[in-house]
Amino acid sequence: MQLATPEAAFVSHQGSEKSAISRSGKALCGRLRAPGDKSVSHRALILAALAQGESRIRGLLESGDVLATARATAALGAGVHRDAEGWRIVGTGGRFTRPGAPLDLGNSGTGVRLLMGAVAGTGATADFVGDSSLSSRPMARVLDPLAAMGAECTSTGGRLPVRLTGAPLKAIDWTPQMASAQVKSAILLAALGAQGETIVREPAPTRDHTERMLPLFGGRVETDGLTVRLKGPQSLTGTELTVPGDPSSAAFAVIAALIVPGSRVTVTGLIDNPARSGLYKVLERMGAKLTRSQGETHSGENTIDLTAETGPLDAIDLEAEIAPSMIDEYPVLAVAAAFARGETRLRGLAELRAKESDRLAGTAALLTANGINARIEGDDLIVTGCGPDGVRGGGHVRTHGDHRLAMSGLVLGLAARQPVSIDDAGMIATSYPGFIRDMQSLGADMETA
Repeated sequence: MQLATPEAAFVSHQGSEKSAISRSGKALCGRLRAPGDKSVSHRALILAALAQGESRIRGLLESGDVLATARATAALGAGVHRDAEGWRIVGTGGRFTRPGAPLDLGNSGTGVRLLMGAVAGTGATADFVGDSSLSSRPMARVLDPLAAMGAECTSTGGRLPVRLTGAPLKAIDWTPQMASAQVKSAILLAALGAQGETIVREPAPTRDHTERMLPLFGGRVETDGLTVRLKGPQSLTGTELTVPGDPSSAAFAVIAALIVPGSRVTVTGLIDNPARSGLYKVLERMGAKLTRSQGETHSGENTIDLTAETGPLDAIDLEAEIAPSMIDEYPVLAVAAAFARGETRLRGLAELRAKESDRLAGTAALLTANGINARIEGDDLIVTGCGPDGVRGGGHVRTHGDHRLAMSGLVLGLAARQPVSIDDAGMIATSYPGFIRDMQSLGADMETA
């Protein structure tokens, strides 16, 4: 059925603060449909809002972060509706309107940065705010190129709150200081409304979901190695698409299967993209038993079904260059390293300090609270593995409002000798609202308190 008002589409999954606990028990077995990819979901909503006509989106991840982006696109003038078949977006034809109130993106770094680019490209004006975590994260990396294109940007020391006023934009040739799909995508979205050819020269490969999805809406973009080109202005047309499964969210069930004795878990519909598959390549280098079968193509992305089975893991000295392809998966990779044999070094993790929390420090603290020798040297995390049966557990993990630390701590508890608790499970809904339910369906002893 069609919803009577756009606001009815936005069902909140964000619960009140509550602790959670996990314990070792029986093997994990079964099949799990990967939740919709968060990065693809944000882009699908924003491109549909920019397009002319109606778009249909199936499989959208209905997490706190994505719903914040949906609310923002509605405030910018798009028709946003949710029904039994998914989401229906009536686009603005590239003509965003000024919202009546600041756009509150909650905890969503992807949502706020991509929407800044989209707003700049339409010539609209909008104020951007977020929660305390998002307000502490750097925005200058996006605002600087947008200002170079001609947008007027006012920030609070390079952070939120931000006021952005679009203007006639010109093309730029931009090399970001650090590899960032969010920065690249914000520039490309702004370039849809700019005169001339915009060029983004990446210092290292990053996820390319924007480049893959644009042609589905009739957009034209060229990629040559690390260089992306888009000639503007361009108009987009509404389309139908299905969001494929999220490799970052699937990582928790996969690694749980690798470390809980006797487990065999299959995650279906998972994105198979070189810019997103770093974790799974690393796990195989550590000796993980992973098998793949080819799936369908959705939203310009190939998919696979991935099966993980318990087996011994070996430590790894991991090069920094792989970080952009798995930056969100490092906390749960560190959990896998805790159950491996030998000392693991994860290099070049400076970007983890600018996530929802200082995720580098939080990951080290998560491990040490559970009897694992972990330390930070510069931007590297070193983990001394305890072997498959050697992790003590028994710790209480401070999550600092970070959903990935929360889920990583609960995964650790499934294979440790003693239960592991976390201080707050509420924020897990920002990226994976069904996490505990899905893990329970596989046989995990995991619950909120």
